[in-house]
Amino acid sequence: MALKTLPGESYPLGATVEKDGKKGVNFCIFSKQATFIELLLFAEQNDPQPSHTIPLDPKLNRTHYYWHIFVEGLEAGQVYAYRVHGPHDLSKGHRCNPEKVLLDPYAKAIVGSSIYNREAAKHPGDNCAQALRSVVVDTETYDWEGDWEEIPRLRTPYSKSVIYEMHVGGFTRHPSSGVPSEKRGTFAGLIGKEKIAYLKSLGITAVELLPVHYFDVEDVRPGLTNYWGYSTIGFFAPHSSYSSDQSPLGPVNEFRDMVKALHKEGIEVILDVVFNHTAEGDEHGPTLNFRGIDNSTYYILEEDHSQYKNYAGCGNTFRGNHPIVGRFILDCLRYWVTEMHIDGFRFDLASILSRDSSGTPLEDLRGTTPDILWVIESDPVLAGTKLIAEAWDAAGLYDVGRFVELADWFAEWNGPFRDDVRRFIKGDTGMVPRLASRILGSPDIYHREDVDINRSINFITCHDGFTLNDLVSYNEKHNEGNGENNCDGDNHNNSWNCGVEGEVNDSAIDSLRLQQIKNFFTILFLSQGTPMMLMGDEIRRTQRGNNNVYCQDNELSWFNWDKVEKEYDLWCFVRRLIYFIQGLELFNQEERLEVADNSPNHPHISWHGVKLGEPDWSDYSHCLAFSLRHPEKKEYLHVMLNAYWEPLEFQLPWLENGERWYRVLDTSLPLNETFCELEVAVEITTQNYTTNGRTCVVLMAKH
Repeated sequence: MALKTLPGESYPLGATVEKDGKKGVNFCIFSKQATFIELLLFAEQNDPQPSHTIPLDPKLNRTHYYWHIFVEGLEAGQVYAYRVHGPHDLSKGHRCNPEKVLLDPYAKAIVGSSIYNREAAKHPGDNCAQALRSVVVDTETYDWEGDWEEIPRLRTPYSKSVIYEMHVGGFTRHPSSGVPSEKRGTFAGLIGKEKIAYLKSLGITAVELLPVHYFDVEDVRPGLTNYWGYSTIGFFAPHSSYSSDQSPLGPVNEFRDMVKALHKEGIEVILDVVFNHTAEGDEHGPTLNFRGIDNSTYYILEEDHSQYKNYAGCGNTFRGNHPIVGRFILDCLRYWVTEMHIDGFRFDLASILSRDSSGTPLEDLRGTTPDILWVIESDPVLAGTKLIAEAWDAAGLYDVGRFVELADWFAEWNGPFRDDVRRFIKGDTGMVPRLASRILGSPDIYHREDVDINRSINFITCHDGFTLNDLVSYNEKHNEGNGENNCDGDNHNNSWNCGVEGEVNDSAIDSLRLQQIKNFFTILFLSQGTPMMLMGDEIRRTQRGNNNVYCQDNELSWFNWDKVEKEYDLWCFVRRLIYFIQGLELFNQEERLEVADNSPNHPHISWHGVKLGEPDWSDYSHCLAFSLRHPEKKEYLHVMLNAYWEPLEFQLPWLENGERWYRVLDTSLPLNETFCELEVAVEITTQNYTTNGRTCVVLMAKH
C-alpha cells in the first residue's frame, strides 16, 4: 500500500505526531554531508526488512541541512530507521554508509535489542535484519496525575538534600528483592515491594540513577555485559531492558510511572548523562547513528581525520561545543525535564564539555564564549534543575573547583573530599589541615563567597571504585573477573583492609571494619556540603574487591535485600545520623560557617585539638576536634575525630547557663549504642572525654 507524503517541516527534529489538520508524523533529521536519505518504516519492531522505504528528495525534502518528510496516517508506535547516502572519505572525516541502518538521534524510544548485533554494524554488508530501530512517541497522552501541576516541583535545596547513587537494574535484580521475576531490575521493580518506602525511610531526598539512556549492552568484552550503561546510543530514549513492558512505547511510560511514584514520596530523580562519548567507539567501532549521519559534525577528530580524539577513554569524543551538537544536548536535557519530569543531571566526565569543538580547554565558562556549559546553565527551561559536574576527563583535564568558581549554577562531585577523608580515616600523615577544609566546605577549592556552599557534592564512594565495605576490607583491587588481567580500575584507592585482605571470620577485624564504616558516614554527614552515598553502603554491600564492576551484571554488583535484615543495626545508624543532621540548622546553611575563636551571634565553627583552641596541623597529627554553634537556634555540637590507633583524651568546651554535654554518637560503641537521640543520650559529667582509637564522637549541649 502506497503512503501519502508531504514535504514536511524542518522543526522539530525527530519524529513528531501531528493531530490537528492532517494526521500523521513529521520526520526530521540533520545531516550536512548527506546527498540522499531513505526513511524506513517497519510493520513490526523485529521485522527483518521494512514494509516501506520512502526516499527523501534533496530538493523537496531538504531545508539547508535538515531533511524532512510528513507521512500521513502514521501514529505513535510506528517503528522507523534511516539509511544515509553520502561521502565515505576518511581523509575528510566522512563515514556515510548506506548499507547501515541508522537510529534517529532524536528517537524517544528504541526497539530491536533481541535482534541487534554490534558486529554486523561494524563490518561490510547490509545489517538491516540485525539493526536497532527508532519508535515514534506521542508525549502528550500520558497521565501525570497532577505531577508538577497540582503537585508542584520538589526542587529540594542542596542544603536539605541527601543523594543516593543507584543502579536502577541492580537495585531490584537480586532474587531477594521480593519483586516478581518479570519486574526485577526494571523501573516497575523500583516502584514495587516498598522499595521507595525504603529510600524515604532512610532519609533519601534524591536518587541519582546511573545511565538510563538507551545504551549498547554489547560494548564490552565477549561473555560480559555492559552493566553500568556508559555507552549511550539513544540519548532521548529510556533503556528498554529496564522496562518490564517490552512494547514499543512501554519503556517510556514505565519510566514516567517510576518518576511519578518517586515524586509522590518527595524524592527527586537525577540522571547520570554521558555527553562525552557514544557507543560507536573508535575507527573500528560500529555505525549506529551519529557516525553514519554526519561523523565530522558529531565527533572531535584528530588531524588525521580517520582517527578520533579520545578524551573519554572510550574511543571517541562527542563534540559538545559544535553548534549542532550543542543544540542536540540542550534539546535532550529540555526533553527529559519537560516531558519526563526529571529534576536534575549529573554530567559524566563534564570537563570534556569545557573543551572547544577542536578539543582545546576553554578559558571561561561564564558566557564570553558560546560554550555548551553556559548555554545549559542559563537556559530558562532548565532553571531550577540540579546540574552536577564530574569535573574531570580521561585525558588529564581536572576541573574540580572550576565549575563552581566560573559557573553560576553547576555543582560538582568533590573528588578531593573523597580522597582526603579516605586518607585521614586510613591514618595517613599530613591530612588534618586538608580534612578541616573538606569539613568546612572546601574553601581551598571553592573561593567564591556568593555561591551556595552545598554545590560541593561530598562523597566517600560512588559506582566507580570500591564500595564502603570493600574500602575497609581490601588493600588492592581484585578485578580478575573483568577479563583484563586486573589492569582495569583505579590503582589508587586510599583503602585499608584493617589487617587482612578480603572477607574474614575474625570478629576483632570485622568490628574494626564496621567502626571505620561508621567513621566514614559520620564525617560525610557532618561536613558542610551536599552528601551523596552509594547504593548499598548502608548494608555493607560488597563487590568482593572488584573496584570496576562496569561489566558485572550479576550478584557481585546487585543489591542483596537479605542484608537489610542482617545489617539492620548499621542501617538504623545511618538513618538516625541522616535525620539528626538534616534536623539541624547548622547543616542547612548556604553560606560558609565563619571560623571563630570567640562566640559571635551567627553560625560558626571553632577548631581544636586534644586541647581547646589548639588544633594540631602538623604532618604527624591524626586528630581534629571542632565545635559547631548556631546561637540563634541554640544548637551547639562538639565533634572529636581520632584517626590515631590509640585512645586520646580531649578537653571539652565550658558550658554556661546550666547547659550540659550529652553524647549523641561514639563510633567505638556497639552498633545499637553508637547513636543516641538527644533525649536519651548519656550526660558527660567530666571536662574531658577519652576517645578510643579510630573513633568519631559527637556531643551536643542541652539544658
